[in-house]
Amino acid sequence: MRKSKPTAGKLPTIGRKRSTVSAENLVTTSYLNPEQLLPLVIEPAVEGVDLIEWSRNNLEWIEEELAKHGGLLFRNFNLRTAEEFGDFLQGFAGGALEYKERSSPRSQVSGNVYTSTDHPPTESIFLHNEQSYNLTFPMKIVFFCTIPAQEGGETPIASTRNLFQRLPAELRDPFIEKGYLYVRNFGDGFGLSWQSAFQTDDPAVVEKYCQDNEIEFEWKEGNRLRTRQRRRAVVQHPRTGEMIWFNHATFFHVTTLRSEVREMLLREFSEDELPNNTYYGDGTPITNEVMEQLRDAYHKETITFPWQRGDLLLLDNVTVAHGRAPFVAPRQIIVGMAEPRRWEEF
Repeated sequence: MRKSKPTAGKLPTIGRKRSTVSAENLVTTSYLNPEQLLPLVIEPAVEGVDLIEWSRNNLEWIEEELAKHGGLLFRNFNLRTAEEFGDFLQGFAGGALEYKERSSPRSQVSGNVYTSTDHPPTESIFLHNEQSYNLTFPMKIVFFCTIPAQEGGETPIASTRNLFQRLPAELRDPFIEKGYLYVRNFGDGFGLSWQSAFQTDDPAVVEKYCQDNEIEFEWKEGNRLRTRQRRRAVVQHPRTGEMIWFNHATFFHVTTLRSEVREMLLREFSEDELPNNTYYGDGTPITNEVMEQLRDAYHKETITFPWQRGDLLLLDNVTVAHGRAPFVAPRQIIVGMAEPRRWEEF
């Protein structure tokens, strides 16, 4: 087992602890770090275990372990291709979901399986729960490593139920009371175009989507678009009943950007014209002090580990946030989302 290098604000991965043999003695479970329950590592106990077939036969066990740990890392199974990954998603979750209301560039690999992101390899991606800004979001997100990076490229993860407990009440309460506001500006040459984000060239289709998904929209001069959506910041998990910090308020706030990028954008745009920014739900600014506390809490909960070829990481998208570390190419981590749930169901 390789050890991840300790980094500021991150807990290092240390020697793993072997724990149990389960599910008819076909798999073993262990931890990358005996002091951390995230992720649970699952490996074949005997040769020739078919992960696709095994997962179909052990759905209840997988759900129980996922609820307990938040993330499951399937390692050393004989999974190699995007097609096999798609078969896993089909058998485990009835197939992957389409990537809608996009906020990051991705390439379609096969069906609804995508690259995890197409941001430049020198850039890090801050921790977030996938599509928590949508009215409908995936309860599960699954990553599959087909090509590990030469260096770096980890997918850091963090428990958002622990994060909720870590945050002081005086910070949480305004978000619980007001929610948060996510503002996007399309068509100014930065970030995705509205055509890419909504996967259409027809403004009427965009307007219908916004109306159906509680998004305010405004067409500006030059076929540019501004959207505003108010979302809750906290959710009660439907399976465990725990309170979870579940939002994109930190991820999309301008101060979370790398300093050079932030300064360039603030020189180029007024605050209300920034490609992405967040506020409290009533439109008032979130202070720099609050954002620093939020980012610090995420970092203190962050866990990293190096990818191995064939690794499959299943996350409860509500209880675990994920991000991406910079890397030296080549690297390919593909992703599928499953089990849609609407905010109104919580």
